[in-house]
Amino acid sequence: MAEIVKDWPCTVNGNIGVSIKGITEHSSNVKEGYLFVARKGKKDDGLLHIQEALERGAAAIVTDRYAYCAGQREEVPFVLVPDSRRFLSYACAKMAGNPSKRLTVIAVTGTNGKTTVTHFIGQLLLALGVRVAVLGTTGIFVNGVKWKIDVPEMTTLPPEYLHPLLKRCEDEGITHIVMEASSLGLSTLRLEHCDIDIGVFLNLGIDHYEEHGGKLAYFMAKKKLSTMADQLVVNMDDSNCIAMVNDATAEIYYFNEFMVANEWVPDIQFSGAVLGRHNKMNAMAAISVVRLMGYSLSELLPFCQTLVLPAGRLQRMEIGGTAVYIDYAHTPDALEAVLEALRTEWKGGLITVFGCGGDRDRGKRPKMGQIAGKYSSSVIITSDNPRSEDPLDIMDEIQLGIDSARGVQIEMEPDRKEAIRKAIFQAREGDVILIAGKGHEETQQTAFGITSFSDYRVAMDALLDKNKIQPIE
Repeated sequence: MAEIVKDWPCTVNGNIGVSIKGITEHSSNVKEGYLFVARKGKKDDGLLHIQEALERGAAAIVTDRYAYCAGQREEVPFVLVPDSRRFLSYACAKMAGNPSKRLTVIAVTGTNGKTTVTHFIGQLLLALGVRVAVLGTTGIFVNGVKWKIDVPEMTTLPPEYLHPLLKRCEDEGITHIVMEASSLGLSTLRLEHCDIDIGVFLNLGIDHYEEHGGKLAYFMAKKKLSTMADQLVVNMDDSNCIAMVNDATAEIYYFNEFMVANEWVPDIQFSGAVLGRHNKMNAMAAISVVRLMGYSLSELLPFCQTLVLPAGRLQRMEIGGTAVYIDYAHTPDALEAVLEALRTEWKGGLITVFGCGGDRDRGKRPKMGQIAGKYSSSVIITSDNPRSEDPLDIMDEIQLGIDSARGVQIEMEPDRKEAIRKAIFQAREGDVILIAGKGHEETQQTAFGITSFSDYRVAMDALLDKNKIQPIE
């Protein structure tokens, strides 16, 4: 413990010569010899769980507020620090041996596209013979293979999970880490003591405003990455991205649909999987990152035609002439980009099935309804992850944005499984169905809890039923 706090401002009560075997901010994760960091969260307070941590064998307690505990033992030191969240980040990195200092770390932020860009970077590096891990919304992928590892399903991992994972990757011979940097991850200091070589700014749209307390706070959370990376790759077509790096001291390289790391390259050919302008922009961002690592365009171009989208991103299935796309689009910008991309894919009509998440930004609901109504011949409004809200209330707010005068057919179906099945059984040959909002997710969150749910599996089952095909066991 003395080694951990020796370079950190603190006040010590007790003997800090104790050995520390692990660090956590969750009392339920405490094991014998662990350091428990008792910080205050949005919904809970670590001070209330000190007793539990001691009972589980905590070897030391750290907090940023005075704490009295009836069960305090003389051999367990209590350490007071100015900011327990910042200390947690520092201590976890130090406990793991600061692996990010030896790894090449790329962090990608943006309202939309983080998952696709990180996977594109990973695919390009792997094709070039680089040992790489991709960390983000869809899980942990090491050299293209998904690891089954006990970490939270979060876009950006908290430090108690991140740094041990980086150390494990380093031990496995991984040299490059590509991770998603969410606004919440940045604002809550999850990456505070992670050395970042390249930071990527994709875009800034409507999402997480309420969680951050407004657009400016959301902007400032994303902007934080500009102070953390040695080099920056920035979307030159997004004015918000430009503003986020306007006072950065790092080297800045720009990309857009025709530019890679400040180089004009208008004729790059991609595979058919890279559908839509937004995915071409995602690919150009990825190429820009790899270009900064010293690879020439002539080395990179052959692999651009092998790029594939990650699960739940314009994931296509077709049986009996009915094409279905599954996409994670859950913001107005993302939904419009996907619908634009699908414009050339249908010969008949476009049926869009989507909803909006509960306990999240309400302002985007009518906007997404407006966009769905603008591009679709038929819209089935359903539930997404309603959480504590009534799905019908969310659906009503979405419907307010749809211009019924355009003649678009609107149907309200709160049961997401039934909504997907209706769309598929209604579809005629040549129609295209977009199921948006949940993408790769395997669960649905309602007021009654979390249940297993996959858009892909529900859609596939419906396609098989419609075409009277028995599923393969």
